[in-house]
Amino acid sequence: MTTIFHRIIKRELPADIVYEDEHLIAFRDIAPQAPVHVLFVPKVDVATLNDLRADQAEIVGRLALAAAAYAKKEGFDEDGYRIVMNCNEDAGQTVFQIHLHLLAGAPLGRFGTKG
Repeated sequence: MTTIFHRIIKRELPADIVYEDEHLIAFRDIAPQAPVHVLFVPKVDVATLNDLRADQAEIVGRLALAAAAYAKKEGFDEDGYRIVMNCNEDAGQTVFQIHLHLLAGAPLGRFGTKG
């Protein structure tokens, strides 16, 4: 299935890309739930965390490490940030390609985690 994220990866849709390497892409969320809301998306097609195979565990690690590096580069690593991965509709997943939300820029409780 082609999602909006797949179309961003293929450059079929515009996005405010803040990081990219051979494994993943990161861009600002179009409906931010915090002052800083960046999505980290692997370039490998995996719909949900339930679909992730054991031999793909490094995907989640790469997403988390990229988010932490971005927080450090942008200077909010010491203030704090939240990373969230939603799995399926009841958890708020609206795009069925695994992705990690990085939320920052306000104290915990002042921003949400939809998406």
